[in-house]
Amino acid sequence: MSLDQLTVATKWRVIGFQKGSPDYRKRLLALGVTPGVEFAVSRIAPLGDPIELRLRGAAISVRKGEAQILILEKC
Repeated sequence: MSLDQLTVATKWRVIGFQKGSPDYRKRLLALGVTPGVEFAVSRIAPLGDPIELRLRGAAISVRKGEAQILILEKC
C-alpha cells in the first residue's frame, strides 16, 4: 500500500522504496523514514497534500509525490 492511500490514526511500517526519484529517496532517508521504521499518520491537509507523520518521537510532513515511493505494511 502506498502512503497516499492512508487514513489518519493508522500505524504502518516502511518495508522499502519503489523505484523513483533518488532525490525523494534521499530526502525521506534524511528525515528518518528508513526501512523498518514504524509511524502513524497524524494529519492530512484538506486537499490531501502534505501528510503529517509521527515517527521516532517527531512529526514530519511529506508531499504526496514523495510518499508515493514508499512500500508499506500495516502494523
